[in-house]
Amino acid sequence: MSCSKSSRISKFESLFVEDQEKSLLEPADWGSFREEAHRALDIALDFARDRAKAPVWAPLPEYARNIEEGLPRSGAPLTTVVDEIQQRVLPHTLGNTHPRFWGWVNGSGTPSGIVSQLLNGAINANVGGRDHSPIYIERQLIRWMCELFDYPLDAGGIVCTGTSTATLYGLAVARHRTLGDDVRQLGNQDTRLVAYCSAQAHVSVSKAIELMGLGSDALRAIPVQDDFAINAHALAEQIVADRAAGLQPFAVISSVGSVNTGAIDDLQAINAICAEHHCWHHVDGAFGALIALSDTMRPRLAGIEQADSIAFDFHKWMHVPYSSACLLVRDREEHLATFATAHAYLKGENRGVAGGAPWPNDFGIDLSRGFSALGPWMLLKEMGSQRLGAAIERNCRQAAWLGEQVDAHPALERLAPVSLNIVCFRFVTGSIGADQLNRLNRHLVVELQCRGIAVPSFTRLNGNTAIRVCIANHRTTRADLAALIEAVPLLGEELLRAGGEPAAFELQ
Repeated sequence: MSCSKSSRISKFESLFVEDQEKSLLEPADWGSFREEAHRALDIALDFARDRAKAPVWAPLPEYARNIEEGLPRSGAPLTTVVDEIQQRVLPHTLGNTHPRFWGWVNGSGTPSGIVSQLLNGAINANVGGRDHSPIYIERQLIRWMCELFDYPLDAGGIVCTGTSTATLYGLAVARHRTLGDDVRQLGNQDTRLVAYCSAQAHVSVSKAIELMGLGSDALRAIPVQDDFAINAHALAEQIVADRAAGLQPFAVISSVGSVNTGAIDDLQAINAICAEHHCWHHVDGAFGALIALSDTMRPRLAGIEQADSIAFDFHKWMHVPYSSACLLVRDREEHLATFATAHAYLKGENRGVAGGAPWPNDFGIDLSRGFSALGPWMLLKEMGSQRLGAAIERNCRQAAWLGEQVDAHPALERLAPVSLNIVCFRFVTGSIGADQLNRLNRHLVVELQCRGIAVPSFTRLNGNTAIRVCIANHRTTRADLAALIEAVPLLGEELLRAGGEPAAFELQ
């Protein structure tokens, strides 16, 4: 039953008279505040527009690091606070909005994302539950994601802070399916649950297993193939061995875009293994799952539509402002059974403000949740999935091109296949040993960062230190990548000369 249309406020008009008592936290002069707010927006937009003109990153000066100021007892004018942000914060950010930021997988934001954040601040919604419009924006976004991944349109899902949280949620649902409703009251009891992932899986997977009380030994790191994708045969053998040892296999976590190299596990093979051994298949697609936005690249995700759960970030390759991610669960009822509660203070009749059940907090643990769905919802509305997919395709073409340039350069060596958007390579010279070469390449990455030339990261592959370039940046151009190819050998030679005799080179 909905609220009656005959409910009018006319006879209650006396209740709505303006009181002379004003808020202590609103502007005394809305006109002046509006002018200052517009100035702050202009500063933000100028920062986004001009970011490429500054170094990617620079070591922070002491005033930016200073945290010694005491708790403010009296307020300052908004203009003073905005000025401090402009001077202390904006020049010293991580750099992920810069076109030459390729370290880790950081989204690079969009100008319209600034607008979504502004509107989000005005709405200030708690999307934990109850019946209000932001709840339905989130539900529509989840439905769009079900459509994107060919999931049932009524599948379970929730927007959360990141794939780390989404993976924890997905594995909690997997455990509930394995142990039943008793797990919520009695815990794991004596069942020795084990899960499986690639040796290249993200650290958030092991964190989730630890937080569930299973212990890190309950996670099996399965060897990878030459392309750094999981060895499906070794996975199946390990599951059989564990079951024979009296353990209870319950979940396999596949990687779609592994953190080191961007490798994609064989989802169809893992689906078959999970079906045979009654394991939950959770896809860690933190950034790689969103290649589904590209019709050209989507076939590489064959089988994802049959996975039990999918976790991915909006704030990475979709460039939505931090933080916004998503979990999809094929079995909505299983998802609900894992988290739903029935506390009286949360629920009411399914009408009025307490309507709209089930609430988002029935699909996760947060009772207070921000309106994180607004950013991706707005971006999809504005850009459309095809345009976002085209940006992802471009990054992958850029990575392929960079790999070709590395292969053609006598002083550079590629250390892994270019699977998606990640290129791992190193500077090479025959004048120093293997350990010194590893130190040199680590030092080289740090120097690229400190000089503001570019921000790659480093990783280790088969014992070798790699310069890792992760191109998840819609602002990156081929000219930016060409500058990197030019800078690395020059800087490598400079560092060798600065270290004295090559054989004595040490990373300081």
